[in-house]
Amino acid sequence: MTAPTGYKTRRTFAIISHPDAGKTTLTEKLLLNSGAIHLAGEVKERGERRRTRSDWMEIEQKRGISITSSVMTFEHDGLTLNLLDTPGHADFSEDTYRTLTAVDSAIMVLDAAKGIEAQTRKLFEVCRMRDIPIITFVNKIDREARDTLEILDEIMETLALDTAPMMWPVGAGVDFSGLIDLERGRFIAPDGKPETDAPGVEAIAERYGATQNQQIAASMEGLELSRESLPKFDQAAFEEGTLTPVYFGSALKSIGVRELLEAVCKFAPEPRTQPAAPQPVEPGDPACTGFVFKVQANMDPNHRDRVAFVRVASGTLKRGMRLKNVRSGKDLKVANPMFFFARERELADEAVAGDVVGIPNHGTLSVGDTLTDGEDVTVTGIPNFAPELLRRVHLSDASKTKQLAKALSDLAEEGVVQVFKPTLGSGYYVGAVGPLQLEVLTSRAQAEYSVPIRIEPAQYVTARWVKVNNAAQFEKFAAIHRLNIAEDRYGDPVFLAPSQWEIDRCAKDYPELEFMATKDRGIAA
Repeated sequence: MTAPTGYKTRRTFAIISHPDAGKTTLTEKLLLNSGAIHLAGEVKERGERRRTRSDWMEIEQKRGISITSSVMTFEHDGLTLNLLDTPGHADFSEDTYRTLTAVDSAIMVLDAAKGIEAQTRKLFEVCRMRDIPIITFVNKIDREARDTLEILDEIMETLALDTAPMMWPVGAGVDFSGLIDLERGRFIAPDGKPETDAPGVEAIAERYGATQNQQIAASMEGLELSRESLPKFDQAAFEEGTLTPVYFGSALKSIGVRELLEAVCKFAPEPRTQPAAPQPVEPGDPACTGFVFKVQANMDPNHRDRVAFVRVASGTLKRGMRLKNVRSGKDLKVANPMFFFARERELADEAVAGDVVGIPNHGTLSVGDTLTDGEDVTVTGIPNFAPELLRRVHLSDASKTKQLAKALSDLAEEGVVQVFKPTLGSGYYVGAVGPLQLEVLTSRAQAEYSVPIRIEPAQYVTARWVKVNNAAQFEKFAAIHRLNIAEDRYGDPVFLAPSQWEIDRCAKDYPELEFMATKDRGIAA
């Protein structure tokens, strides 16, 4: 069998979970098991040891949570893996959504004691909207855990997703005795090492079948029931997003992690077709096309750098080539594209479909931009959502007005918050999903831009983008609601609404205007 080449060797995936399910630990252990790093939290290159924690921002390290997406490119088993570690915190769900537009599959991490939690459900629905195949990893099985069949039933009932267990835990918590590798018919010891002399599933079942330990006995009984009632793994159903293979283990103790890594290499799909207008972008298309799904400023505070993360959708991106930004109509020379390993980076001489590269720029690239050296095409499905919190920004030092504008522009471009500038008066309003975003805004404005700001209550509760289908009607609307009109960072009109009732009333009074709760970043409102 001929080894795959080009984009067929790429596997681009994300890890999604509820906070505290162990996502960042799993990310690190996947890197450890791939050989990309040799000590947890460290990597050796050019004789120096350096950090590879995906949580590189100071506030992330202090709070022990992920609030921004990180990209890690590494090799394993002849494949190039692009791992996108997403924010686990619900307040940063927009950043996660945009990251999920750039992947072809995802690992869903569940806490064995808690099962499916609220944020997990939300993130899964995003995956379902994009038909992203899911591999499930049930983490912390060495601690107190729910019954295995109960967890599988919850996945099936809550997510309407068939489950195909690829492993089976023998006991849990203090009674955890190892894992049965159902795919290979072998036993994995509690230290994560497989038995060299694999006895087979039947022999393992016989070994534990007569145990007096109730929890282990229940595990073996559940295994028999699952073999009778649950489907076998099916690649087509997995890629259609209707079935998930389920793995169990402990990321902290590296139990089941190697098997999960092997599953990604074996089952995760090649780069997929990207939705776009006027036609979809196929990974095998000869023209180079990519789209910006994230912008990050100040990854290196010493250089005040600004990097656009681009998912290559087709063709080959080569260092030094010129690509057209379809939104602006201007050409961009890709002088120094980079591959990332968390905060570390190296020059990328070329990248193919499925790869994620960073392109340094000075404000010329925004989230949702499509780059191409072929016919004009715009990748779609990268939305903004109406904020659930609206607050006014108070600048403590009036002499730093320009620095404030720069800070808000950069941080809005990253997706930390949304920024709205009223058409009348001065000042800014910021929109967020949750209060942690506002905390990050004030922290980073001070730390990275030396701009002290305070977030104050606003008289508005939410915002709606206004799609203008009739210019005369919009002028009439704007004349009456002048104090409620603002512009987003793209210059598109936004209605700052004091209540949902006001939105409904305006929609009725001005039928040729659309008050949109979602705006596609690929297509202007």
